[in-house]
Order: sequence, then structure tokens, then C-alpha cells
Amino acid sequence: MASPVALYPVRYFRFSLTLSSSSRSRISVRCSATMATTSTTITPAIIVGGGRVGRALQGMGDGRDVLIGRGQQVPFNFDGPIFVCTRNDDLDAVLEATPSSRWTDLVFFQNGMLDPWFESRGLGDANQVLAYFAVSKLGEPPLDGKTDTNPEGLTAAFGKWAFAVAARLHSGGLSCKVLQREAFQKQMLEKLIWISAFMLVGARHQGATVGVVEKDYRSEVTSLIAELESAAAAERQLTFDDGLEERLCAYSRAVAHFPTAVKEFKWRNGWFYSLTEKAIALGKEDPCPLHTAWLKEIKII
Repeated sequence: MASPVALYPVRYFRFSLTLSSSSRSRISVRCSATMATTSTTITPAIIVGGGRVGRALQGMGDGRDVLIGRGQQVPFNFDGPIFVCTRNDDLDAVLEATPSSRWTDLVFFQNGMLDPWFESRGLGDANQVLAYFAVSKLGEPPLDGKTDTNPEGLTAAFGKWAFAVAARLHSGGLSCKVLQREAFQKQMLEKLIWISAFMLVGARHQGATVGVVEKDYRSEVTSLIAELESAAAAERQLTFDDGLEERLCAYSRAVAHFPTAVKEFKWRNGWFYSLTEKAIALGKEDPCPLHTAWLKEIKII
């Protein structure tokens, strides 16, 4: 099985040979070709889903990828990562179409909270990617979500195929950092807070774009961010890095054209509402009262 991209130290050896000019030329060309091949190696992958993200990832490959549609069987004799670029609600079907021996090679590019689903399917160490890049239309080059607070980029990968993902994205001119579990979990929750807060506030205002929410309804969205941050930190027993509010608002400025709508409730706002339901069932106060009130206002719950 192919393994993730790794870097090895280069050793230099000194030697002396007497060669003809033609021999020196041949050796020089062969060495250069070998070095070029090594520096641009991309691990071939199976890509599940031929939408905007799946096609963009395929475009960053070297022609050896296998692209399959939803519902098609995942090949069992193809080594390498399996990039899952489908809607969250299609994940069960993807898992059923994948040989169980290959489940550890699945790399999930979905937004939202996947942890409960991972746990229910025995995928506790699943490979994940937080994709802070956008593909406006099928076939268009992806736009990196670099911001004025994080000019190095926000996209992150976790798991055994993280370095292979990073190498592919870098080859396509996109940023990607490899994180360990704790750091990845915090960044995953930050993105969950972003999508839950901005989509809900935008939905309250006739589907205002992300940029309009950040500019015209800043006080509403920052109040909701603070509430969701507190609830997530208490639930996961962690502390977010300082400046979360500004990081999320900066990302909104970078993707200001994004439309807003409360979608895939189970995978996004639904996780925060589950914290509300759990607290109320125990006779405690709602940890997300503003979130709950606004969900009721737009008749989501």
C-alpha cells in the first residue's frame, strides 16, 4: 500500500570519475529527471463524488486518480487514500460501497460535526480535511480562503493520509497544514461555530450573504459566536485560542459572496441544539439560548 508523503534527509557523496563529455551529459540529464520526479510526486487517490471539490482534487493529480460517483463500488485493489467529496447525508452509502478493509483510507472533506457518526461506525481515527477553499463552479480553479488574520491559510488535514492531502493541495497552489488530533479538533469546532453562526444569522435576514452578515449584523453574529464557543468549550473540555471571533469574521470577509441558509441541520446547528436538549433533560439551563430562540424564529425547530 502506498504511504503518505514523507521527507528524508539528503546525503551527499564525493567521488571522482573521468568521463567523456557525452557521458557527463547523459548522467546530468538522468539525475535532473530523477530529482524532478521525486519533488512533484502526488499519491494517486480514489475520489468519491464528481462535484466541484472532487473534480478540483482530480485536477491537482497526475492522471492516475480514479473518480467514481455516489453509489458506485469503491475498488478494493487500489492502494492509496479515498477522498470522500459527497454530501454528509451520503456518507452511509459511501461506507457501504467501500470494503471494510479500506475504511482507514477514507479521507472526509465534509463540513460540520462528524464525530458522532464516526463513533457510531467505529471510525474514531478517521482522516479529515477542513477545506477552507471554495470552488465557485464546476471546472473553475479553487480559491484559497486565506485571510488578513491568517495569511498562511486555514485549510488543515488530520490522519495517516494528511501529508498526501497537503502535497496535493500545495501542488494546486493551495495552503494546507497537517495537525495533530487536539489542534485539529479545535479548528474543526471553530469552523462548525462559523458555519452555524453565520448561516443562522443570515437566514434571519432573508438570506443575506456571509459578507453582509459580517458587515451589517456584526453584533448579532458575534453574540452568537460567543455563545456557541462557550458551549463547545464546556462540552469538549477545551480552551479555544484567543481571537476566535476575529478569525471567523476575517474568513467571512474572504468569502463574502457565500450565500447563507440553515442546511444539513443534523451535521451543523443540530450538534449545538443537542447540547440544549441534553441540558434541559437534566434540568439545567440552556447553554445556547440565543441559538435556540433564533432556530425557533425561522421555524427550524
